[in-house]
Amino acid sequence: MESGNIVEYIDRQKILCAVVLEVKNKRLRLLTENNREVKLSASRLLHMDDVRLDMTQGRDRMVDTLRQVADKRRTLIRQVDVHDLWDILNTEQVWIDLATMTEFCFPDDHSGDHESAVIRAFFEDRLYFKFNPDRFFPHSAGQVERLQAEQKEQVRRNRIVERGAEWLRHLLAGNGPAAGENPSETREFVSLLKSYYLFGKESRQYVLARAMLARAGLDEGTTALFPMLVRLKVFDEDENIDLLRYEIPRDFPDHIMDSARKLVATAAPVPIDDQRADLTFLPLMTIDGQSTLDFDDALSIERLADGYRLGIHIADVGHFVRKDDQIDEQARGRGSSIYMPDQKISMLPPDLAEGLCSLKAGQVRPAISTLVTLSPSLEINDYEITASLVTVKDQLTYYDVNLVVDQNPDLVVLYKIAEKFRRQRFDAGAIQISVPEINLWLAGDHSITVNKISRESPSRMLVAELMILANWLMAKFLADRGMPAIFRSQPAPRDRLYRDDEGSLFQNWMQRRFLSRFVLDHRPDKHSGLGVDAYVTATSPIRKYFDLVTQRQLRAALGLEQPYSIEDIDGIIQALEQPMGNVGRVQYGRNRYWLLKYLEGLVGAKEEALVLGKRRNGYQILLTGYMIECDLPSTSGLMLKPEDLIQVTIQKVSARNDQILVFIG
Repeated sequence: MESGNIVEYIDRQKILCAVVLEVKNKRLRLLTENNREVKLSASRLLHMDDVRLDMTQGRDRMVDTLRQVADKRRTLIRQVDVHDLWDILNTEQVWIDLATMTEFCFPDDHSGDHESAVIRAFFEDRLYFKFNPDRFFPHSAGQVERLQAEQKEQVRRNRIVERGAEWLRHLLAGNGPAAGENPSETREFVSLLKSYYLFGKESRQYVLARAMLARAGLDEGTTALFPMLVRLKVFDEDENIDLLRYEIPRDFPDHIMDSARKLVATAAPVPIDDQRADLTFLPLMTIDGQSTLDFDDALSIERLADGYRLGIHIADVGHFVRKDDQIDEQARGRGSSIYMPDQKISMLPPDLAEGLCSLKAGQVRPAISTLVTLSPSLEINDYEITASLVTVKDQLTYYDVNLVVDQNPDLVVLYKIAEKFRRQRFDAGAIQISVPEINLWLAGDHSITVNKISRESPSRMLVAELMILANWLMAKFLADRGMPAIFRSQPAPRDRLYRDDEGSLFQNWMQRRFLSRFVLDHRPDKHSGLGVDAYVTATSPIRKYFDLVTQRQLRAALGLEQPYSIEDIDGIIQALEQPMGNVGRVQYGRNRYWLLKYLEGLVGAKEEALVLGKRRNGYQILLTGYMIECDLPSTSGLMLKPEDLIQVTIQKVSARNDQILVFIG
């Protein structure tokens, strides 16, 4: 290669014609048809012609000549039919060199210009041949079909980016529908943006949506996208994004609802026999929140000649919902009922959860009853677990019980049993974390009421302790019989900040950070947090699938059905890991959303806060009125330490962006 040679190379997906001005150590200095000088390696050349330009002519003349050569070669491309060549050559799956391919295209005459035309033609149409600068390999028919589909898809994607960006810009300008707007095209754009907002990088449309947003000048991520999707009526202003993100159904399919109605309509009275005790004579009571409709546990107390008999009665959901039927499969997929300030999503259809399975006052219901015999000093002497028939007499609320807990003789005894059992758990090393619960209630107009409820109120303590007692005894019952179940255990905490229930709010809040993760297994083990040697959850079978599964194992131990195997139990634990994780995230996120929504109306208000710890650029604090953590920026000269009680002012809150800003004052 020498000065004056006409060469070609690729620059930004275009073939440029150039003349060699200088060759030095395989590096070339070129003058291009665009009248630019460039330097590049000889290995980057696409084609070199034997024709040489006269280097003595002026630069402008050389550039004009290069342009004429390039124009001639572009004209010659029209004589190259790549498709026809493929039709002839694709059966021979061999490489074809440039000289041979040029002869195929220009049999009568071929020069460097013709070779260049062949290269240019195959460069522009890469559907039919694999392309190297000096040889070509025909694609198979299958490869051509696949590449055609890819080209078609790329055209579609380009259209979406261009048209979608134009549509977005029109929308952002505050205009109505664009002239000539295609409804199906609009639906495509909306679906793409919705997927991107919900799933981010995990969306199958992520790359396309990002390209469309960037072309429209929206590079700030999803912040500006939500209001736009609200305007388009894709989302409500208070849309529960997590339900959509985790694809949690709000309603039951029609066939499940029909099956539940049929089950209710055909339910026969439950017979009294050797396997089921008649306990309908006992005056049962339920104790729940004011809005509860699905009652799955009830209590009773009997006075015996030498003590008491405590009854903890759990709705026998397994009597109605059979293992692996379509209602059971639906419940397993959901994992749990979901309770949110603005909505409840049941694990079971309402006809069952709030009807046939629910321990409603005055209705005879099948149950699994744990009957605990106690001494006059309330020591546990013995217990039995039996299938039963029960009838609830009183449907009480926590509020009702708190008013009369020290006056009603039955409640007095139940409360003392709960206190006694709690003391036993403390003596066994239980950790009691007592932090207030924030209860949020939404009216029909979405006005929000916030109440701080003590978890240590007499009614809540009574119910909590007696349910722990029942779950412990049911775990012992199954363990003693060598039956697998969904046992829940917990290793000892990494640290203890207080003993029994004596901790301050700060200590209780921080203690949670030192707890070990609980473990689910088909074998029993110690639950250090509760201070018991074995534990299951089986007191909420209407609301939690784990509880329903364990209840079925109890039913199997009582001879009412076939038990799950170890493999079945392990499979259920694994299958419910993701649904239960999603349930927790949805409940936490939705409660936090509505709490922040409430706090949006308190910007400028002063609130009490508890310092939790130092952060890199400030402090982590707890707003004690709402039990919500946030950051406090550092203020010059201010030195705080954990457990300090301070006053802060709410500066900015955004529920949709999960943001709360405060400053000291």
